[in-house]
Amino acid sequence: MEFLENIKKKARELNKRIVFPETQDPRTLKAIAIIIEEKLATPVLLGKENAIKELCEKENITIDWSKAEFIDPEDPAYTEKYEQELIKLRGKKGMTPEKAKEWIANINYFAVMVVQCGDGDGLVTGANVPSADTYRPALQIIKTKEKFHKVSGIFFMVFEDRLILFADCALNIDPNSHDLADIAIDSAETAKKFGIEPRVALLSYGTNSHYDHPYIQKVKEAVKIINDRAPELMVEGEMQVDAALVPEVAARKFPESKIAGTANVLIFPDLQSGNIAYKLVERLAKAKAIGPILQGLNKPVNDLSRGCSTQDIVDLTAITACESEL
Repeated sequence: MEFLENIKKKARELNKRIVFPETQDPRTLKAIAIIIEEKLATPVLLGKENAIKELCEKENITIDWSKAEFIDPEDPAYTEKYEQELIKLRGKKGMTPEKAKEWIANINYFAVMVVQCGDGDGLVTGANVPSADTYRPALQIIKTKEKFHKVSGIFFMVFEDRLILFADCALNIDPNSHDLADIAIDSAETAKKFGIEPRVALLSYGTNSHYDHPYIQKVKEAVKIINDRAPELMVEGEMQVDAALVPEVAARKFPESKIAGTANVLIFPDLQSGNIAYKLVERLAKAKAIGPILQGLNKPVNDLSRGCSTQDIVDLTAITACESEL
């Protein structure tokens, strides 16, 4: 778990303000207590201060409130400011005062606006809502960095003896070859930002095969695009997962590969395979899954699984704090 400890050390140095809208969930409140105790961030809690404190008392959760901030989503000082900012941001797309008021009344949009307007440095949410309720406001308001074509979701899968990044496990249902290339390049950049030298494998059901099925050809074409756009990257495919991770298998299936058997960034061909894979590995191999971390947004907004634990929230908060500085 050295990776996590390094991330937490960096988060302590940065002391970023991380926004939490799900303040009626005991998991979130327990996580906030740990975040404050470990000095990972300054939590910004959205909700009625008295109601949040009453729930903590009921659940026997002790929080040092002097180290936290509160924003009431009904406070006109915030709602009016955010409504005006929304109109500025999306006026050309038909945003009216009435529509802005409606959006800001939705806690998911309000939370994103807290970050957009600089009242928080990053957002951690999703423990109680479908992922789309997190992604949609972020894409509509915070939007993407110019250099990124696709926003995608990457997981840090932490094992006892290694760290592997999985993408895209969150957003793009059936990416084409150009999308896969974007996801792979972005994932390699994410790895570098967190001090990991990326060795990228684009996965499929074949390994360096001659199959002409569209599934295989999509991955092969993505590799060609990556080699044209980012020739400095160590990236290969198509590749089965055993050839990507097991040197003995790689020696038989893909002996000419420079990374086979040692890949640390796995790019899945579609959302079904990526999402299934990370959950299988998390549950059966007991890996710690941190994410999904959204790649490509101007500011960090990260989505929790509804099955998340308190510790998952703590870990994703540390990642989000570091991400806000990258």
